[in-house]
Parts: sequence; structure tokens; C-alpha cells
Amino acid sequence: MISGSLYNAPKNLLKDKVILVTGGGSGIGRQAGLTFTAFGAEVILLGKNSSNLNETYSLFEKNNLKKPILQAIDFEIAEEEDFKKISEEVLKEFGKLDGLLNNAGILGTKTSIQNYDINEWRRVSKINFESSLLLTRSLLPVLQIPDNSSIVFTSSGVGRKGKAYWGAYAISKFATEGLVQILSEELEKTSGIRVNAINPGAVRTKMRAQAYPAEDPKTLKNPKEIMNAYLFLMGIDSLGITGKSIEAQ
Repeated sequence: MISGSLYNAPKNLLKDKVILVTGGGSGIGRQAGLTFTAFGAEVILLGKNSSNLNETYSLFEKNNLKKPILQAIDFEIAEEEDFKKISEEVLKEFGKLDGLLNNAGILGTKTSIQNYDINEWRRVSKINFESSLLLTRSLLPVLQIPDNSSIVFTSSGVGRKGKAYWGAYAISKFATEGLVQILSEELEKTSGIRVNAINPGAVRTKMRAQAYPAEDPKTLKNPKEIMNAYLFLMGIDSLGITGKSIEAQ
């Protein structure tokens, strides 16, 4: 495993970069959008909830940051054509894409495999894995335009070592880890795209609170405190690193 927690990013690290972030309306995705912009990037934020995206937009205004492009999309019902349209719009607006952070996800139910509702299982798989796969595949043509670009998938500790009652969420993260390994090998010699995963660890988010309702959130790092790892993977200092899992903490 590689840790990005001690990385110290130069202020102009992402100057002239265009980065798309999913799950950009709250939590880690929101903070990643703010951070990437503060380091010079143009940011596109995808999210399910328009009001959350608008709240995020107001934070950009409050911090005097360049305004992001917002796109509301529900990964539960989105189809491949929807993702292809996003790729076409990115190409038309920017002519390239330098980075993609696949961060959107849901926890689903914490219960045994025996008792897991199959429709809920499919919902978690669709949002956490299948839609990220389809979006990534649709964006590959614009990611191949720069000399180097970075795809980052959000992983989890339970996507590396199985844990009872984490069901569909854990399986979706195991699948994500496998996709990173396969896609990185496929792209390594045919493009300048590197593909990695990042495990945020325990962070003060709504999903974490849902998973551990008795936990004191004040004992956890907030999303801003783990951004060094995200900057590392999106910037030129991670050139040559692909197919890896990065620890944010």
C-alpha cells in the first residue's frame, strides 16, 4: 500500500487541469472539488441532489474560487447514453479531461448475505460500481487527449478484506479494486492514463455516521484533512504510479 497522507502539494499543482468529480454535492466529493479548484483546476461536479450541488456552489462563491460546472445525475437510473452525453459535453466545453474522481456511492443495508434484499443489493452495485464503470468508459476518449491524466476510484478497507454484514457495499469495493488493476494494465501502454484507488479511511461524513451511528464524529478527521492523498494522485508527482491502492490516512 502507498500512503499519500504526508504529501505536500505545490500551490499551482493543478493549474490548467480539468477534473470531474462524482458525488460532488457533499462529503469527500464536495471537499475534493473545493480543494482541486484551490490548486488551480477547473472542476465539474456530478451529484444526485441539486440542492446539495447548489450548497456546494455557494461554498465556491464564499471562498472566492472559480465556479464549478454542476450536473445533476442519478446513478441509480442513469444509462450508458447519459454518460456518453456527459463525455460529449466535456469535450465541447473543455476539449479534454485531465482527471476523474469516482467518488459517488451509497452504503446500502448492513445485514447478513442471507437476509440481504436482492433489489437493494442491485441498487448498491449499480450506484457504487456499474455506473462508475460506465462513466469512466465513456470518458476515456477525453481522458486520452492530455499527455497524462488520472482516474481515481474510491475504495474502502472492506473492499480489501471482507467483513461480516457489509454485504453489497463491500462487494462493490472489491469489484472496484479489481477494475483498477485490470484497467490500469489495459491503459498503461496504450495511453497516458493512470488508474488508482484511494481508501479514505474513517472520515466525518454522513455515510460514516450511517455505518457507525454510535461513533463520536469529533474523533474522526474531516474531509479537508485527507485531501493530500487526492492531490497526490491528481498531480504530476504521481506520474508512473498506476494500478495501486493509496491510503489517505
